[in-house]
Amino acid sequence: MPRPFDEPGEPHLTISDSELMRLEEEIPILAGLRAFAEEAVHMPWFSKLGRPLDAETRALARSWLDGLGFPDAEVARLRDWSEAADAAATLDFDPVHWEAEEGLRASLSSDALERLSEDGLTIAMTHVSALLGERIGNAVRDAAAFWEVEDEELLNAAAGAALHAAHGAALALIVEADADHPFRRKFSLFTRGRWPIGIAGLTLNIF
Repeated sequence: MPRPFDEPGEPHLTISDSELMRLEEEIPILAGLRAFAEEAVHMPWFSKLGRPLDAETRALARSWLDGLGFPDAEVARLRDWSEAADAAATLDFDPVHWEAEEGLRASLSSDALERLSEDGLTIAMTHVSALLGERIGNAVRDAAAFWEVEDEELLNAAAGAALHAAHGAALALIVEADADHPFRRKFSLFTRGRWPIGIAGLTLNIF
């Protein structure tokens, strides 16, 4: 026989009107993030490494640089995994662009928490990782196999950078940032098959 919900002596869950309203407001945002991640799964990750940079890729890179505050930096194409490894190694010694990005990330995270609860934001980012992690990892390894590259540390760095960019783009989506927000531009570079490794001096290295 079913137990009445209000059986005496039994604890029961209650939720306030304001909490219920907050949950209802979060559902469209979380649905949008799910659609974002599902679409991103089908993008051609790491499929154009080393190829010449077309006009649209250069325009995206230029917009990313300007948005980050590096208007004097120039875009450079990396031609192989060896050059990519060298460029990735320089980031440890020249982290200026990372500091700029982390400042933007902190600002977006703060704004996102005005639209989602902390639990909601955690769920959203976990879902993005769950949907994209395997796809990105496989894409990196497929590209590396074509080039006969077996440097696991480098491959993990590439996959980690792509997933990090996806998280940044997800934050930008939550707060409805403009299309030219640096995180959206960087994500677009990844989804066009590139690896924008980072800025060294006044050069943005793109593989």
